[in-house]
Amino acid sequence: MEDYLVRGVGEDGQFRVFAAVTTGLVEEARRRHDTWPVASAALGRGLTAGLLLGANLKGDDLLTLRILGNGPLGAIVVTANAEGEVRGYVQEPHVDLPAAPEGKLPVGAAVGRGFLHVTKDLGLKEPFTGSVELVSGEIGEDVAQYLLTSEQTPSAVSLGVLVGPDASVKASGGLIVQLFPGASEEILSHLEKSLLEMPPVSSLVNLEMSPEDIVARAVNGLNIRYLGKNPVRFACKCSQEKAWDILAAMGKKELEELLREQGKVEVHCNFCGERYTFEAPDFKEIV
Repeated sequence: MEDYLVRGVGEDGQFRVFAAVTTGLVEEARRRHDTWPVASAALGRGLTAGLLLGANLKGDDLLTLRILGNGPLGAIVVTANAEGEVRGYVQEPHVDLPAAPEGKLPVGAAVGRGFLHVTKDLGLKEPFTGSVELVSGEIGEDVAQYLLTSEQTPSAVSLGVLVGPDASVKASGGLIVQLFPGASEEILSHLEKSLLEMPPVSSLVNLEMSPEDIVARAVNGLNIRYLGKNPVRFACKCSQEKAWDILAAMGKKELEELLREQGKVEVHCNFCGERYTFEAPDFKEIV
């Protein structure tokens, strides 16, 4: 199924929804970073959360999500832009922890305790950053806490990644439902009941349900007016030219020392795993 995201409002503007299928892009992230299952699930949830939180970005706006826990995964960093492009990495991709009794990957234990930081660069003088203490490390609950605390928006957040026996990503997606001020008690009760009875998002994506299908399941009969639909993908802005500029900024002395010691140098992009190698002739041209 194609990866894409939808935005909509429901029942006379009493709430809004964002939903996305992200299986392909999360699998690409897994392949690029060689993540093991727990890290794949955590990074996949982070990538999906970044896209959902950034669904209303415009122009050159940029959103950065940083999950800084004290668990074995270390930091998880994600950036998303207005074009539906997302990239990210987990500090320790090779983490292996025993599965929970119900077979669920122990993302919360792997993330640990710490803080979630969301930075929005909207082209103003200074980017805005909101921070909350991690509630569980499961990421979905932590994003909901951020939305409530920093943006004063009561929200239900569901994020899920299904990893197959071969360690590849079989299904990934996410959903955010947000109540607007003045939403009726009837709508609130209806949504609470429906979301409580809803299966995990990853299970629905694994059944080949689209973002619209997931929204329909979440709101259970309430009317939705969709405001937008756009493709999402894993993409990084790094390039050979940018890596070249980084080396050039080091200065002549440092470059000559690297050339003397190694004969070549490799620039590694944390966000996408791409590696750019420069040999001796390149160094001389950069100098």
